[in-house]
Amino acid sequence: MAPTFDKDYVLKTVEERGVRFVRFWFTDVLGVLKSFAVTDTEIEGAFEEGMGFDGSSIDGFTRLEESDMIAYPDPSTFQILPWRPSEEGVGRMFTSITKPDGSPFEGDPRNALKAVCDKAAAMGFTMYVGPELEFFYFADDQDTEVLDQGGYFDLTPLDAASDLRRETVLTLEKMGIPVEYSHHEVAPSQHEIDLRYAEATEMADNVMTYKLIVKEVALQNGVYATFMPKPIFGQNGSGMHVHQSLFNKDGNAFFDANDPEGFNLSQVAKHYIAGLLKYAPEFCAVTNPLVNSYKRLVPGYEAPVYIAWARRNRSALVRVPMYKPGKENATRLELRSPDPSANPYLAFAVMLGAGLKGIEEKLPLAPEATNNIFHMSDAELDAAGIKTLPGSLGEAIEKFANSELMKEVLGEHIHTFYTENKRAEWNEYRLQVSEWELDKYLSVI
Repeated sequence: MAPTFDKDYVLKTVEERGVRFVRFWFTDVLGVLKSFAVTDTEIEGAFEEGMGFDGSSIDGFTRLEESDMIAYPDPSTFQILPWRPSEEGVGRMFTSITKPDGSPFEGDPRNALKAVCDKAAAMGFTMYVGPELEFFYFADDQDTEVLDQGGYFDLTPLDAASDLRRETVLTLEKMGIPVEYSHHEVAPSQHEIDLRYAEATEMADNVMTYKLIVKEVALQNGVYATFMPKPIFGQNGSGMHVHQSLFNKDGNAFFDANDPEGFNLSQVAKHYIAGLLKYAPEFCAVTNPLVNSYKRLVPGYEAPVYIAWARRNRSALVRVPMYKPGKENATRLELRSPDPSANPYLAFAVMLGAGLKGIEEKLPLAPEATNNIFHMSDAELDAAGIKTLPGSLGEAIEKFANSELMKEVLGEHIHTFYTENKRAEWNEYRLQVSEWELDKYLSVI
């Protein structure tokens, strides 16, 4: 568990380490990291009164006529940026955004996640999350020239990026972010670094830091890193499988040694999984937010599109890793559809919101999918009652737009902006004429 820093620790560290600037970090609604640098002499005042800024130029924030926003730093997130000079160094803190009257700004994704976590706390639960983010290294940001032809778990010389991953992991650890392991993934030049689980808001902060560090280390080594879900035709895309669990005062609320079905799952866990399955089509536009996300969510390539759950079967949307005796706290489930282009604050918020709704509604859990769903015919899928995730951003955003749960979980401000923004992105895409269409039709039609 990460240490908890307070205001006094931050001020003392800034003085003793000669830190000259502290970057205040937050994300816009689409998940883009934003930052402004505050000088060391202003930090103490920022804790008391926050730092004002113009929110009208931030995607999903405010209109021009009501643009004043205030960023309050969270001292528990203070870290010194290891890739900046040690002399007159640079620190960072995540912030919470408020309106001038001091009330939480409803367009701040971090506030949205905190609100869902508060609801979970009122029900007696704390959400813990462990995401597995995949990404590609390319020679530059203009093309998809890979660095190697390695595959899953390959070593040098097939894996040309082991030193890049090593440097990334060491930098993450200097930022107080524990890493479990890293390795070459299935596709050429594709990699994965897995973070040790943490509370949901802390983990969303960690994911934003992780994505920046991967890109910083790549940049410093003359290559480019991307979290684009499907950059190469015919190869596996990049996912963000999200392991998640709920804890209460007695421990892991998902574990039950006396589960009559022998799964070692509590009723809380079963209702939570049922909630994820029921509402997955409605939150898909958040966990898979790009037009390109749906080039990954197709049968094959290990990306689950069928709405079902299983223990051993990795073709299911939700997987429950097998229980190991004595490891009750490790009882968890894995949602396999999200990809790393998602805003982690909103993604964790909609997952938790769907799971909590399943608990509130006492949703029954469908039978486990024991067959390889990828090999089932349409008739077999129909017979088993297994439906699919949306096939495009256009389909996903309409399910999101019509979802009362998504409006309830994210609030009307974020729900409205997100719907309008993603509809515009989908409509812009529909107007394009692709190289595939020209190659397929121009010479014969």
